[in-house]
Amino acid sequence: MSAANLTEAVHHAPMITNDATIMGFLAIMLGLVFYTAHSTNSFWKKFYSVVPAVLVCYFLPSLLNTFGVVNGEESKLYYVASRYLLPACLVLLTLSVDLKAILGLGSKAIILFFTGTIGIVIGGPIAILVVSAISPELLGVQGPEAVWRGMTTVAGSWIGGSANQAAMKEIYGAGDQIFSAMVTVDVIVANLWMAILLIMAAKAKTIDAKTGADVSAITALKEKVENFHQQHSRIATLPDLMIILAIGLGVTGFAHLFADTVTPYFVENHPDLKNFSFHSKFFWMIIFATTVGIILSFTRVRELEGAGASKVGSAFLYVLIATIGMKMDVTMIADAPIYFVIGIIWMLIHASLMLVVAKLIKAPLFYMAVGSQANVGGAASAPVVASTFHPSLAPVGVLLAVLGYTVGTYMAWLCGQILQAIS
Repeated sequence: MSAANLTEAVHHAPMITNDATIMGFLAIMLGLVFYTAHSTNSFWKKFYSVVPAVLVCYFLPSLLNTFGVVNGEESKLYYVASRYLLPACLVLLTLSVDLKAILGLGSKAIILFFTGTIGIVIGGPIAILVVSAISPELLGVQGPEAVWRGMTTVAGSWIGGSANQAAMKEIYGAGDQIFSAMVTVDVIVANLWMAILLIMAAKAKTIDAKTGADVSAITALKEKVENFHQQHSRIATLPDLMIILAIGLGVTGFAHLFADTVTPYFVENHPDLKNFSFHSKFFWMIIFATTVGIILSFTRVRELEGAGASKVGSAFLYVLIATIGMKMDVTMIADAPIYFVIGIIWMLIHASLMLVVAKLIKAPLFYMAVGSQANVGGAASAPVVASTFHPSLAPVGVLLAVLGYTVGTYMAWLCGQILQAIS
């Protein structure tokens, strides 16, 4: 069956139309992915060492849409997940950020983290300009399937994570087809870079010796991280979980109220700001949720992280990922080669900038590797890279990744503005 016939089947003859039933299928798929991803079976270990679990979480639901089991466009599940679960997810992920602890990592760690962020913000526009010299049709397109719109979702993913990626998809109106292709580019290119970082980590002592990096602070850092983790971890109780839900969903409610109030003001009084997303209710909703999460991180509410606030947020996030996958058409992967070129050039710019700055400031490889992965891989993989240096340093990856969640929405939006201007 051709891609056109598959698409026609999806739009005209879905086998299942009840969203409750579809949600059940998605939940089962997510459960199976997490069960197998953490299985001790040798086959699954080998499988997930090659294929990232998050890609499977996108891919399996996409099969339902591709083969006409469901109609991703008609289902309301994505709307519910993006409007209710995504803001709650952002709140629960950002309320755990400890800005003092991150600053305590030293100026070099922060410099390298934001160097990585800048590399992604400028790397995307440079990459599309370079590739457009060969394929000029990439520029000048403004519809939902425009390449620059899809690239904003990659920027969101590589600075913050999947939540910020979903936010950019909605803010910039990226079409499902270009998004499908960009998710593939995102996951594969990011994991190739992660593999390179892990290889470099194995030679960290040699590399640090050649660059003359001062690694004395890393020993103290290990002790501080271990103490922080021991003080805040606890088994979650039912009251803990109910309070976590109250905060996540409560802030989401006020985020909608805020967006409903602010958006009409900008529409009526500042029509010139339409291109800067100020006329988007979704934009203001995400900004409100992220900002409140940061504010809560300065209060006792952040102690809920010890009870698993970010885990609840991540669960919301994976439901969102499944609903996004349900709107994808896997036949679009065949149309992605030119996008891979863009992604590779983009990552080379990010990596080159990181390596140059790390050498200039004589930073330990640990800071460069974790700072980069906190941007590109987020909380899922930054701890993996950090723990390669020492198991106790894994939470450092989480801390920097949470900082990525915090700035991801803002910086990916900025990247999107630059992409829109040059396209």
